Amino acid sequence: MKPLFRIIALLEGVSYILLLFLATPIKYFAQDPQYVKLLGMPHGILFMAYVVLALWLKPEYKWNQRTTIIVLIASIIPFGTFYVEKKFLKGK
Repeated sequence: MKPLFRIIALLEGVSYILLLFLATPIKYFAQDPQYVKLLGMPHGILFMAYVVLALWLKPEYKWNQRTTIIVLIASIIPFGTFYVEKKFLKGK
């Protein structure tokens, strides 16, 4: 499950960045919501998978409550999952 969580964290981070910095500006500046619709659903699924896996793997990683909260909050901050991968998941 640990390798799967690392992959989900990476994909969730990439999908969030694409959604925020590519799809949303296109939606509002070019009046084309197509990319938000295209990226929104996969990002939502990846976000939910990230949260569920983070909570599921908490005992395996031996995270305390503070670390778990940081890992969960990282999913709503751009580039946050990359920080989590480097700080808490690398080499585990």
